[in-house]
Amino acid sequence: MAHQRTPSSTTPASGGPHAISLKVLRLSRPSLATQTPLPPTSLGNNSLDIPPAASLAYPTADAASTFPLTPLLTLPSAFGAAYVGETFTCTLCANNEVREGEYRSVRAVRIMAELQTPGDHRGALALELQRGGEGGSDVDDGEHDDEGGNVAPGGTLQRTLRHELKEEGAHVLVVTVSYTETLMSSEGGGASGGRARSFRKLYQFVAQQLVAVRSKVTERKRRGEGGRQWVLEAQLENVGEASAVVERVWLAEREGVRSRSVGGGGDGEGREAVVLKPRDVEQVMFVLEEERVQGKEEEEEEMGGRVPLAQLNVDWRGAMGERGGLTTGWLASKGR
Repeated sequence: MAHQRTPSSTTPASGGPHAISLKVLRLSRPSLATQTPLPPTSLGNNSLDIPPAASLAYPTADAASTFPLTPLLTLPSAFGAAYVGETFTCTLCANNEVREGEYRSVRAVRIMAELQTPGDHRGALALELQRGGEGGSDVDDGEHDDEGGNVAPGGTLQRTLRHELKEEGAHVLVVTVSYTETLMSSEGGGASGGRARSFRKLYQFVAQQLVAVRSKVTERKRRGEGGRQWVLEAQLENVGEASAVVERVWLAEREGVRSRSVGGGGDGEGREAVVLKPRDVEQVMFVLEEERVQGKEEEEEEMGGRVPLAQLNVDWRGAMGERGGLTTGWLASKGR
């Protein structure tokens, strides 16, 4: 499914209207259609009674069925929410608006995209674009190619971008279209002139958190000559507007630390998927144990006793199966 986002800014065109128009369509999965059955009416002989089945999106033989979900798929009517950890996907379409018989033509159409993120102070990030209609196997390297660079009148050059959202906050997608416009002689001769033209459009959207993580690390008392142990507690909360299915919660330990889940299957083995509806909370716990390595204690003393232990990873799926995930920073024990 694709739905368009209104541009927040457009570079003014110079030298008349452009021969190329741009459409930016977000790609997202459809959802199950809902229905709200109307109650039966009895208005007499005026023939104004409306059958309850007329209000159903998916009428069935069972007239008493009032289940709100149907097996039909419906396309989103709005941009929707963009969540950190998901892959933002959209299609960029450059349409040749030149009509048949006009005395001009366009060539060497190119689409370039950049993304401005909240934490990037070095400038916009250039995005790789994949060719549309080819299964996403080829990447547009910006070079002119006869297959995609030349667009016939009424035709479309399509590119697809995919970018994993890693930061919360406002993002700005900057799309630049460039092409060569050639003017033809009205007497049927050759070209009478040509020029390189370009324009740019900006699209803004906000990425928000879907799963928030709160963690606590507690050091356990040593027993015997074994290494130190810590208990890592984490609370996962759905702070978004959609449900999420948490499939796996696991740790990426640093060298010299091993972990095990308390409660079973924290690494995805033997652990059932958990459905988190908005504002639902799930708690997980891990026990981490230090493997004694010569020279590590001296290094930790220089760091003030604060020991980085592991990074917590959460893998989830949306209501229609779209994948998402997040990785926290290094979780560490408190200094002594």
